[in-house]
Amino acid sequence: MIHMALVDDQALVRSGISGLLNMTSDIRVVYEASNGVEARALLTPQPQSIDLLLLDIRMPQCSGIDFLQAHAKQLPPTILLTTFDDDEAMLDGIRAGARGFLLKDISLERLTEGIRHVVQGGSLFRPALTEKLRDSLLNKATSAQVPAGQHQACTQQRSESNNEKLSARETEILALMAAGLSNAEIANALALSEGTIKNYISNILSKLEVRDRIRAVLRGLESGYI
Repeated sequence: MIHMALVDDQALVRSGISGLLNMTSDIRVVYEASNGVEARALLTPQPQSIDLLLLDIRMPQCSGIDFLQAHAKQLPPTILLTTFDDDEAMLDGIRAGARGFLLKDISLERLTEGIRHVVQGGSLFRPALTEKLRDSLLNKATSAQVPAGQHQACTQQRSESNNEKLSARETEILALMAAGLSNAEIANALALSEGTIKNYISNILSKLEVRDRIRAVLRGLESGYI
């Protein structure tokens, strides 16, 4: 049984989500709060252990991201709830330690699948980058790109010579690298050790046949990984 906490300032939304989740066979909402101030009770031992926190991004007094930034190490795996697909909020949440994002208009099936996935150690920000973030990244990295006349030939040669594809986890880490996260921030977001992240990045560089992170991100964009 998954025991979870739900923090949302809208009472109707909170009761609706809670009621639906409590109808499932394996998920129970055992704690509710309306903002980050009330949610501080989660920092103290609870009568029932909490396996996951579902946290609204925008709330009065103390927003979800502010609360997560202040207390991430003391909290269970956290999924942020949002009404809008906000790129900046997504990046702030990842840096704060969120394990994923879900829009409030998703189906109950997708919500429960996401909860189970995160409780089992997964994350919910793949693909992490929207077109806006991709464009921003490419604009910042133009100096590292090959000359236009060589671009197509070089890309074609790399595609022919490199048959080793990135794994799902490596693709996820590459997307977080593209979002600007450090090794430590990626490790925190994915609940892995920093040493494990370094090993993954080394494998990514090798598979993509590049020497550094910025070229890995560019290659990932060219190849459709992110």
